Amino acid sequence: MVTPPQENRLNGFVLRLFAAFLFTALAAAVHALDGAVPLGQVVFWRSIVALGVIVLYMAARHQFPAGLRTRRPLGHLARSIFGTASMFLSFTALVYLPVATAQALSFLAPVLTLPMAAFALRERITGTLMLSVLLGFAGVVAILWDALSLPGSGALIGVMAGLAFALTSSVVRVHIKALTLTESAAGIAFYFSITATMVGLCTLPMGWVAPTVPQYGLLIGAGVLGGIGQIAMTESVSRAPVSVLAPFDYTAMIWALGFDLVLFATVPGLFELLGAALITAAALIVVIRRS
Repeated sequence: MVTPPQENRLNGFVLRLFAAFLFTALAAAVHALDGAVPLGQVVFWRSIVALGVIVLYMAARHQFPAGLRTRRPLGHLARSIFGTASMFLSFTALVYLPVATAQALSFLAPVLTLPMAAFALRERITGTLMLSVLLGFAGVVAILWDALSLPGSGALIGVMAGLAFALTSSVVRVHIKALTLTESAAGIAFYFSITATMVGLCTLPMGWVAPTVPQYGLLIGAGVLGGIGQIAMTESVSRAPVSVLAPFDYTAMIWALGFDLVLFATVPGLFELLGAALITAAALIVVIRRS
């Protein structure tokens, strides 16, 4: 495996942190819809708006349409199918759970990503990386301590969807890394958005609703955040190993707790604060070690 230059790795770290914020803001927008808009309709709007953002990004870098040329159409298809499934599962979890709780469940993905990266991409897993992932996982456990005690059966549906999302997204991360060896980051994001848009549109016969003006704002905002986040995440994967980037995903929990507090008046408890501290420590270990 070719080791990326140190400057590229640093850029990868920054892009991953930026993507973590964007995807958390996207999660807050979907949670704010409160299930009033059908899931397939949310996926459609999030994807078609993101598609416009990606095309603009490619045009600004003079990569459109040249950046859409591919030598691995089946690879894009597989990534897009798993990615679309991950999106549906993630949005399902956000309907039934607070943003921080749903985000915490998604953080099981880095734990699953490490063995997949070692097996599929031959990446080296160091003791420092293992420590950071274990610390982050301990933080997730602390935040999830009271999750299953939430009222109603919906919490269980949300937890199951969150666990399935972690599994599918770990497959997506490794698959994206493999695609970046021959494909452009924007091209990968483009084909995924096309697939998700088509799948979302197929749910139209199941019954869509006429969103209100605020709901349209949330849907369009989710698409813009998702489009920029997709580009930032894919660009980060092209610059640094998947296993090294994995702990940075944990920093999104800090943003999730903030969104829950400011937007939804959900006050974090002692376990949530402890988990946030452990998650922050997990990311800092990697930054200090790499420095």
